[in-house]
Amino acid sequence: MIEITSIGQMEALVGQEIGTSDWLKIDQDMINAFATATGDHQWIHVDTARAAASAFGSTIVHGFFLLSLLPKLKSQLVEFKLGSMTINYGSEKVRFLAPVPVNSRVRLKTKLLKIEVAASGIKLFTKNNLELAGSTKDALVAETITLLKA
Repeated sequence: MIEITSIGQMEALVGQEIGTSDWLKIDQDMINAFATATGDHQWIHVDTARAAASAFGSTIVHGFFLLSLLPKLKSQLVEFKLGSMTINYGSEKVRFLAPVPVNSRVRLKTKLLKIEVAASGIKLFTKNNLELAGSTKDALVAETITLLKA
């Protein structure tokens, strides 16, 4: 884990990989909980019998569930010790590249692309690759923006 305590430290990390998270296994209970929270009960995610007969051979993880895992996994990589709040400011270029079957493992690799200092705070632009264990394709690639508020 990297602790960020200054803008200079962030500037030195631009263009660098921040780190790689631990693997996280996504089981059916997690998928079902996400479906309940979002109201997205599409059969490919929650109907295990029907999904087993599909081309995927099992249920698959919601794409937006994968995207929502980024803060959790990123918290293993970096801790900001400046500012009072860390806010999700947005996402850009989000792509879901491979289906993630139930009981798969994913992990996050994050690279700091740039920082912008503004009156509203410090914006950190990162590229996030969510790797899928056993696959040559990433499950997800997304550029995200985090705002550090004073």
